[in-house]
Amino acid sequence: MILRTFGWSFGVTALGLVAAFYFWGWEGFAVVAILSVLEISLSFDNAVVNAGILKRMSLFWQKIFLTIGILIAVFGMRLVFPVAIVAVTAGIGPVEAVRLATNEPDTYEMMVTDAHPSIAAFGGMFLLMIFLNFIFQEREVHWIGPLERVLAKLGKIDGFSVGVALAALLLTASTVATHAYQHGGTYTDKSGTVLVAGVAGVLTYLVVGGLSGFFENKLEEDEERVAEAEEAAKRAGKQPSVIGVTGKAAFFLFLYLEVLDASFSFDGVIGAFAITNHIFWMALGLGIGAMYVRSITIYLVREGTLDEYRYLEHGAHYAIGALSVMLLISIRWHLPELVTGGLGVGLIGLAFWSSLRANRVDAAAGGGGSGDRPAVSTGS
Repeated sequence: MILRTFGWSFGVTALGLVAAFYFWGWEGFAVVAILSVLEISLSFDNAVVNAGILKRMSLFWQKIFLTIGILIAVFGMRLVFPVAIVAVTAGIGPVEAVRLATNEPDTYEMMVTDAHPSIAAFGGMFLLMIFLNFIFQEREVHWIGPLERVLAKLGKIDGFSVGVALAALLLTASTVATHAYQHGGTYTDKSGTVLVAGVAGVLTYLVVGGLSGFFENKLEEDEERVAEAEEAAKRAGKQPSVIGVTGKAAFFLFLYLEVLDASFSFDGVIGAFAITNHIFWMALGLGIGAMYVRSITIYLVREGTLDEYRYLEHGAHYAIGALSVMLLISIRWHLPELVTGGLGVGLIGLAFWSSLRANRVDAAAGGGGSGDRPAVSTGS
């Protein structure tokens, strides 16, 4: 079962790490490995969401998503998108960006370093919005109970997360960005650039979230019509025919999944810039991670174990929040890759351990789980 589900992922992992070592030595190997683990960790909640929706689709549409969808995820979001970000922020064409990265790495590194404040501001604000909308949302399961319950109450204020994000952006632009690091060890005032890029990051999140909400509402409307049609057919003593409606509903499910997958992909791609500016290392590491998202999605659908590790989603979002802060800090100060990569992986590992401990406590108590029990010793 494991080999059949994860076989392709294992193969891509081996090839990717061997290629990284062959072309760039141990440094490339280590960074690609860190990016792979980080992408897998951050994308676990993506796999959970995908699996929850995918199991409602027909076998045909499941195959469409797991084939065409993975091509879009790997080659579109994990390969093309990083190149596009560098091209736009550095003011060059995408072909030129790839050429420089391949043939003139010093020039490419200089351009990316100078463009880093806008990349970090855009990505930091996008990730911060993901984190804020998670922690300000009411939910049944709490990892750090007292803190998360207070934050959920604050989240009931309209636009509170956007207000907090914009306040963080103003603080960053007026302090950190006034001495943004540039190539050659110089510093310059990038407050205006950071403000524009940060607002663009917030707007991008709002647009992606709006599209996701549109498709979700459309899906709910279609499912209600399907249920009403089936009830009407049963009352009339007829066999309900759902072939056409199922196809339409599945199509909207597919669109919804693609928008969701794209939005989840942003955090991995943008977070990668907190670790490295090397587009080929990013493409390899994030591509490996995307393959595991597909495999984990398949595994969760087949095994039906979506809720087994209750705090992993929390850990992933806390890791996203940490990455957003580190991206904003990196506008002025360089942070070692082990810090930026290790903190996210550490938070995911803590959430996984907390989930296992909570499961053991529930089992000892006879199984009546308490999703609100804080897994970190913060009191009750």
